[in-house]
Amino acid sequence: MGITELLLLAIGLSMDAFAVSIANGLSKKNMNILWIIATGLCFGVFQGVMPTIGFALGTAFEKYITALDHIIALVLLGFIGGKMIYDGFSAKSEEGGGSTLTVGELLLQGVATSIDALAVGVSFAALKMNIVLSAAFICATTFCFGVAGVVIGKKFGDKLSNKAEIFGGMILVGIGVKIFISHVFFGG
Repeated sequence: MGITELLLLAIGLSMDAFAVSIANGLSKKNMNILWIIATGLCFGVFQGVMPTIGFALGTAFEKYITALDHIIALVLLGFIGGKMIYDGFSAKSEEGGGSTLTVGELLLQGVATSIDALAVGVSFAALKMNIVLSAAFICATTFCFGVAGVVIGKKFGDKLSNKAEIFGGMILVGIGVKIFISHVFFGG
């Protein structure tokens, strides 16, 4: 696999994290520069660590990883998104709108958006790729997309108030459903 293919793979893997970052920027009121960087780092690190774990596990566990990754992503993103939707409707009377992002939520989002990268790591093992360089490249790419997503979401979220939290929650639930449907019906 060449650098072009690796770049395309890294961009593809970072798209779920990018969408969740937009949702965070839209709906979370505490997205200052530290949280923006933390979001990028969290998603980047998880996207870099998961293929490394998959690489280490090798092909022995590939069928188990791919059998469950879509279900885990659906449950985690559905739960977080559902909570955001609920909070958005129940916070209509509050000033400023939006809830705050917690470390726990961010870590769950990091796991949910990167679990499919485990299977990518298994394929890296089969291709005898340099996992350190590949994981670092994926990590850096996802970091950039994560930061950009929060900034984009924040630009619009400040104007939308509580509606942004509802919309952000719908995005998370939609991503979970997309991952599930893509895996179950289209093998991906």
